[in-house]
Amino acid sequence: MTVEKMAGKVLWQPSKQFQAESNLKKFMAWLGETRGLQFETYDELWEWSVTSIEGFWSAIWHFYDIQAKTPYDEVISSKRMPGARWFSGATLNYAEHIFRHEAPEKPAIIYQTEIRPQGVVTWAELKRRTAAIADYLKSLGVGPGDRVAAYVSNIDETITAFLACVSIGAVWSSCSPEFGIMSVIDRFKQIEPKVLFAVDGYRYGGKDFDRLEMVNKIQAELSTLEKTIIIPYLTPQPNVSGLTDAVLWDEVIEENKDAVLRFEAVPFDHPLWILYSSGTTGKPKAIVQSHGGILLEHLKLGGLQNDLKSDDRFFWYTTTGWMMWNVVVSGLLAGSTILLYDGNPGYPNYETLWKFAEATKMTVFGTSASFITACMKAGVQPKEQFDLSHLKSIGSTGSPLPVSGFEWVYEQVKEDVWLFSTSGGTDLCTAFVGGSPLLPVYAGQLQARALGAAVKAYSDQGEELIDEIGELVITEPMPSMPIYFWNDETGERYRDSYFAVYPDVWRHGDFIKITSRGSAIIYGRSDATINRGGIRMGTSEIYSALERIPEIVDSLVVDIPISSEQSYMPLFVVLKDGAEMNEDVKTRIHQVIRLNCTPRHVPNEIFPVNELPKTLNGKKLEVPIKKILMGTPVDKAVNLGSLANPDSLQFFVEFNNHRGDSSAS
Repeated sequence: MTVEKMAGKVLWQPSKQFQAESNLKKFMAWLGETRGLQFETYDELWEWSVTSIEGFWSAIWHFYDIQAKTPYDEVISSKRMPGARWFSGATLNYAEHIFRHEAPEKPAIIYQTEIRPQGVVTWAELKRRTAAIADYLKSLGVGPGDRVAAYVSNIDETITAFLACVSIGAVWSSCSPEFGIMSVIDRFKQIEPKVLFAVDGYRYGGKDFDRLEMVNKIQAELSTLEKTIIIPYLTPQPNVSGLTDAVLWDEVIEENKDAVLRFEAVPFDHPLWILYSSGTTGKPKAIVQSHGGILLEHLKLGGLQNDLKSDDRFFWYTTTGWMMWNVVVSGLLAGSTILLYDGNPGYPNYETLWKFAEATKMTVFGTSASFITACMKAGVQPKEQFDLSHLKSIGSTGSPLPVSGFEWVYEQVKEDVWLFSTSGGTDLCTAFVGGSPLLPVYAGQLQARALGAAVKAYSDQGEELIDEIGELVITEPMPSMPIYFWNDETGERYRDSYFAVYPDVWRHGDFIKITSRGSAIIYGRSDATINRGGIRMGTSEIYSALERIPEIVDSLVVDIPISSEQSYMPLFVVLKDGAEMNEDVKTRIHQVIRLNCTPRHVPNEIFPVNELPKTLNGKKLEVPIKKILMGTPVDKAVNLGSLANPDSLQFFVEFNNHRGDSSAS
């Protein structure tokens, strides 16, 4: 059976009770009671949400009872993209909306790391620590608009530092300590931070990594830095004597223990945080999103799309360098307990996070497609090994989840679980295609377009497509779209990034198919398209087909033009330990691609590699590898500081040199 046919298989249906108890049903009932709007289906609700965007976003405002110090004048001043201005006149604070849910003794955060055993931070403790850090920041002169940078791990102190920063109207920006020195400097130097939070080190895969020397180098490059707050993580008492203007976290908490938490009301479009593009081919874009825009989007994402409630325990495996960390924080907006895990998810084996799920009584398990496929290949059987009775849903993002990954979840994790595969981006810090608690789950498909997200598939001519693969576009503005890029005074880089192809329409850079039932299939980045004999195909289709070969752990394919009529398509695969690239494996690779994709997409050659180059966030480097194999120098094709494993590029450089020598001879 082909991947496309299997994608139509229904794997889960929400029960009537599940639907009735969902936040989405409550929202639909509220619309009927307060606005006289009746919707029978999710599709009807979605259609209204993207054709009456003023009505929809004002409904989100009032349904979630936004606490504004001053009211808004109008919902949206212009629908122009870019340039739409939302809820002008309103002033509010993101952190204040989080602490609306405080219940002193209830767990706000449950954490575990490779260093620290499982622990709990109550709402009372979170509030006390947030007040202490906020007071200290104010004593340093940090105020609205000042930037606070964080070189930190996914631990509870980081959540505290973020909330403290936001409570006073300062602008947050974080990088994971796994990032290399130039990656951090390329990001933070752009935004000129006043204060830096940093861990002294971290542990990953059982190995310790001291980061104080790195912090010293970062300090030297940030001329605007006035104070560094070191969080003891690797060691209880790190020696900070070699750092400039550094103080220990525990000292700050103790000195400001009597502080009272207050919230600075800021305009709706005041900067909340600065996120970064991967920066694989140049300096990372510093993406600025607004206080109010993110507040509304994350209330909708967590509450309506992901159905988070106050009794949920919400987890997503992430680092602080990925937008999913920001989404995890937003679980507090729903009053949920958020779960943090810091460390290697596959260490000492792929049972680690499932043990964490059992121990914390996790209700929402957020992860990546690569983790699910890794568990599948490792033979993990969570339903046989762990008590997952509390688990109600599993979220998957980062890359398209193959059909086999969907089936594994229902066969090996839990039959009655809501699996929502999602797709979005750092650019909007949300999922604009993803889950709906009212709809069935089809293998290989994302359930629906998110409310308020006018997602469509466009042809090259800008025509809407149904049941055909096209460019993923968004045709109406959303509040969480970037308000600007930092240091992009004219807005030229912003416009070129999203609006250069279809004027006034956001082009995201992914291939998508919207089915006639309203579900969606993501086919990977559109700029990494494989076009063979006039048949265009996203790389994810090939990767999905290769999931059926048990010897293959990971794969990367590129298509290199030779002439207007010919191209060369090599496939690079990482093999399971002990496996060999023999004729049998090659034959099965050819067969599975021919059957599940097209005969034209069978690779010209297949090469085993030790590892594939990936960004710090785990994305494959398809376009940069294509450039290298077309002769572009490495330093022009890719920003080495953006890679998790830059040494892996050497294989492709040597491969291209050898190929060039062979061609010359």
